[in-house]
Amino acid sequence: MSKINLKASEVQVRENRLGSVTGYEGTAKDLVEKARAGTLQDKNRSFSQCLGCSTSNAACTVVLVQDAAVISHGPVGCAGCLQEYAFTYRVNGKHRGVKNPTQRRIFSTNMEEADTVYGGNQKLSDAIREVHKRVNPNAIFIITTCASGIIGDDVGGIADEAEAELGIPVVAIFCEGFRSKIWTSGFDAGYHAIARKLIKKTDKKQPDLINIVNFWGTDIFAEWFKRLGLRANYLTPYATVKQISTSAEAAATIQICSTLGSYLAAALEQEYNVPEIRVSPPYGIEQTDRWFRELGKMTGKEKEAEQFIKEEKEKWLPEIEKIRNKLKGKTAYVTAGASHGHSLLALLKELGMQPQGAAIFHHDPIYDNGAVSNDTLQNVVNDYGDIANYNVCNKQEFELVNILNKVRPDILLARHGGMTLWGAKFGIPSLLIGDEHYGMGYEGIVKYGNRILETIENDEFVKNLEKHTIKPYSKWWLEQNPYLFLGGNTDGE
Repeated sequence: MSKINLKASEVQVRENRLGSVTGYEGTAKDLVEKARAGTLQDKNRSFSQCLGCSTSNAACTVVLVQDAAVISHGPVGCAGCLQEYAFTYRVNGKHRGVKNPTQRRIFSTNMEEADTVYGGNQKLSDAIREVHKRVNPNAIFIITTCASGIIGDDVGGIADEAEAELGIPVVAIFCEGFRSKIWTSGFDAGYHAIARKLIKKTDKKQPDLINIVNFWGTDIFAEWFKRLGLRANYLTPYATVKQISTSAEAAATIQICSTLGSYLAAALEQEYNVPEIRVSPPYGIEQTDRWFRELGKMTGKEKEAEQFIKEEKEKWLPEIEKIRNKLKGKTAYVTAGASHGHSLLALLKELGMQPQGAAIFHHDPIYDNGAVSNDTLQNVVNDYGDIANYNVCNKQEFELVNILNKVRPDILLARHGGMTLWGAKFGIPSLLIGDEHYGMGYEGIVKYGNRILETIENDEFVKNLEKHTIKPYSKWWLEQNPYLFLGGNTDGE
């Protein structure tokens, strides 16, 4: 288990903390074996097309907190992508119990050239007080950018001074893009700040309360937990500052994506005595069985969990079998973030489909709790067998295009916007489901399977698009080994 140090203002990045990598090609089984043996080594690409930024991921952890405000301390362009969270909040908020979803409180200090010379401390200090005056939030989060990090603004000191003056948490999140080439280090930065400044230690426990570290999917847990005699405490989208502060009262923490929640779950266990459920999220029959049984064991609800499993299987296993018969022999390719990408591979295998490979944005050899039992890729390999053509890449679209041109699957599954475009340009039916809860549980297998069937059967548009698309990559590149620019994967190669 990595040691969580909440006394430090900044979180250690995943490359150093977990040994995470962004460069690998081979098979899923080989990757897991190298990770377990400690021989996995990250290798750089001699050509890189793009890279994700940790700032947006840090914002993801705090922008949707209902009664908080967020200040991006940097050039206004660094806040340009944050408007998408305002859309997410308004669209999904009502599905998650927000009575009146409004625009998000997102601000920028708009650093300019002069600020990089003379410093942006005063600008940030003024912005904090202006934001407090305008929207009266119950907490203010400050996300740093490359500009403010490079010039060394005292963001932490300014936040502490403002907190003492205003009487609300003013939380500095250190997430400059240059800190890490692994974009998910931004999640860790956001949750590190939350664990340090918002969550309160307590001896009080609510034995039926379960923390759920998640994104912004539809609330499926309320119905599940009601049947088990439990309640959900969502972290952090759509939560309130007070709700987050009482997270230490929960009986356990679960996470729907270990890429997202690894750090916060480990911090809650180490610092606040809230145990983490250390199995993969409930995607696919085997993992769903394990997940509910572990949840029942941890909360003293073993009988209720077994009854739930029995009822759900009686209802949904016949439907799953029908869909398997329709999808048998169909091929697919997956591109997604790490843990959720592994979950999509589990769903494909459960549906009787054949994954032809995956382009996964990074790989964590182990999560912050140090438990091998919730290694989501290892569990997929153990439950369903190996995955060939497994590529770890930090969103290198030139590699994805090359691979799709060669394998030509029946469908491309994606988790992030913009990726399905490349499948469509090659005439490949492509499916993006942004709701990460959509495929969870036994019913989720049926729902996801039906969407896959629907997408494969309605392929006329992408077939026509392929005929009229001018592809940006040269014939030379499409004929190359897709990993031409990637080094070896272990010491000595």
